[in-house]
Parts: sequence; C-alpha cells; structure tokens
Amino acid sequence: MSAIERSGNLNRRQWLKGAGVVVSASLTPISLLHAAMPVGSSKIIPQPDHIIRANFNENPYGLSRVALRAIQNTFNKAGHYDWGPRLKVIDVMTQLHDLPPDQIILGSGSGEILKVAGLMAGMKQGSVVCADPTYDDLIRFAEKNGAEIIKVPVRQDLGIDLERMKKAIRKDTKIVYIVNPNNPIPSIIAKRELESFVKDVSKRCLVFVDEAYFEFVDDPVYGSMIDLVRAGQKNLIVTRTASKIHGMAGLRVGFGFGHADLLKELDKIKTGQMNILGLAGAAASYTDTEFQQFTLRKTRESKMIMEEMIAELGLRSTKSHANFVFFDTGHTVEEINKRLKEKGILSGRPFPPYLTWSRVSLQKPEEMRYFVQTYKQLFG
Repeated sequence: MSAIERSGNLNRRQWLKGAGVVVSASLTPISLLHAAMPVGSSKIIPQPDHIIRANFNENPYGLSRVALRAIQNTFNKAGHYDWGPRLKVIDVMTQLHDLPPDQIILGSGSGEILKVAGLMAGMKQGSVVCADPTYDDLIRFAEKNGAEIIKVPVRQDLGIDLERMKKAIRKDTKIVYIVNPNNPIPSIIAKRELESFVKDVSKRCLVFVDEAYFEFVDDPVYGSMIDLVRAGQKNLIVTRTASKIHGMAGLRVGFGFGHADLLKELDKIKTGQMNILGLAGAAASYTDTEFQQFTLRKTRESKMIMEEMIAELGLRSTKSHANFVFFDTGHTVEEINKRLKEKGILSGRPFPPYLTWSRVSLQKPEEMRYFVQTYKQLFG
C-alpha cells in the first residue's frame, strides 16, 4: 500500500469520526439498516433545519477528507497558475486509466468539454444526433452555435434506442451524443452493444460518450468506453467528472479521453481556465477509494428507501444505475415541486416529454426517509 493510500485510509477514518458517522453502522448490511427503520415506520421524522437538495445530483457528503486536506495544503499556492497541480492530476489519470497524457484533456467540469464539442459541431455546420430525453449541455451549446439537433425518443422501456439513432444519422451529422448512464432516465447501455455501435458509427462521425455517473453502476453488463480509447479507437470522446461521486461540483474538474489528434482539435477552441484548488483536490480524491466506497454504500441505502416507496405506491419507474431515481408521479412536476418545496425539499425540473415524471437526487438516507414520509403525506 502506497503512502498516499495509507494517508487516504487514515483520513477517511478521521472524517467518519469528525462527521459524527458511526463506522459500524456504515458497514452494516443495507438490509439490516432497513429492518431497523422500514419505509412504512410510524415514527414521525421532523423536518430538517436545512433544505434537502434532491434536484442537482450532487454528493450530499461533499468532498472527502483527503481531498479537503490537499486543497488546504494548496491555499498558499493560490497565487500561482495551475501548471503543477495540472500535471499531477493528469499523472493520476494516466495511471488510473493506463493512457498517455496526450489522450487526456482537462475541462472546467466535464461540462466544458461537452460545450466545446457542441461548439465544434456548430462551427462545422453539422447536425447532432442524441437520445431524448438526455443531458443537454452539449445539445444546447451546439444548437445555439448553428447545429441542427436530431432527437431520437427513448424506447418504451426508457432505454436509449441505438438502432433508431443509427438510422437518424445524416451526411452532415458531426456528433452522435450518448449519455451512459443516461440522465434524467438512469438507464444503461450494455458494454458489448455500445462498443459495437461506436466501432460502426465512428467510421462516419464523432461519437461522444458522457460517463458522468460511471462509478455508480454495479451491473456486470456495463463497461466504460475508455477501453476503446485505450485500444486506439478514433472518432471517440469519453468524458468523466469529479462533480458526482467525488463531491466536487463547485470546483469544476472534468476529464475527456480520446485519440490525441482529436483532443488537440478540441483544445484549440477551449476557453476555460482550471482552478488550482480543484485540481489539487481531484488528484487526491481519485486515490481515496475508501471515500468512494462509502458514498456508494450510502447511495445504495438511499436508493432502496426510494425504491421501496415507489413499489409500495405502485408507481411506474425504471431501474436506477445512477445517484438519482426517475418515476411517474401521476401529477405534473410543477405541482410536485411546489408542494415539496413548501416542506423544505427541492426536486428535479420537468424533463419533456415526461412531464409527470420526477427525477429525485439521492441524498443522505435520513433525508430520503423524510422525503418518503413527506411524499406519502402529500401524494400517497
């Protein structure tokens, strides 16, 4: 075990103690945790003294103690440009993904890389093919810069329809954009299926795969397209972010992986500047696997609480492979959000055409128990 790993383990235990989390409880099987406090419990949960942010897909635990310490140790360098921390975080990524530095690009969040790709499509006066609904940073930026957006509705099972997307590609199509897991629908595409799609479609245009929620997937059929990048696949960009499982949404650190020539083309039109504190925090956080595992355990616990409520109320939903759930409330999202907000809960905006479906970000288990209690009182 390296010095960094030993430091990460020590700091994680300190963080658990300092945050008032009982270590033994965090290691308890989720089934036992639910037995201790079932969704249908008659115990009244008081409204928290803070707003529950169940609308932004953030990590409710924030940054790991290891990342916070790295940021603290970088404060005295805040007057410097980001060159040193930039090299350090790239080095972490090269080791983590077994890729050379020229196949990695940094962004002010993965959102910057998404927008730059959208800008590139607009500059080339081409079209963009995407699923509908899906995360729309790339789409909005492409459309505002002159690209035509070709939206392909998801299937009846709410999965992304790769066959229809392939048929929607035109001669002027510059990018086929796929979010896997998708957002707001937390569905996934199996690795073999997506690899076959990428190899075929990349002969005609760029395939852009956004893997912002990659770390939350535990389905064995799923896999990253970074494996194709490593194998030399051209016309493919894969993005990841430190905003989700690493809890760094406010520090804006994202990554793109692709062929070196393609990344050079993107880099020419990038305009963002990296944050030296965010880079230092990201370099440390990606080595802190204990914090990531802690987040995954707590996310699964919160997901089970929501899934039990959805099943109990007989609501239509889809299996979640991310840190949020998506279910049909039978009411307009505007009504749902208005009434939840009165109870101190923020929930996801409407995602047309699923105007009665609510996207709820998974917060801490105790907050999700309050959400369930409130939702059942209002709409159960």
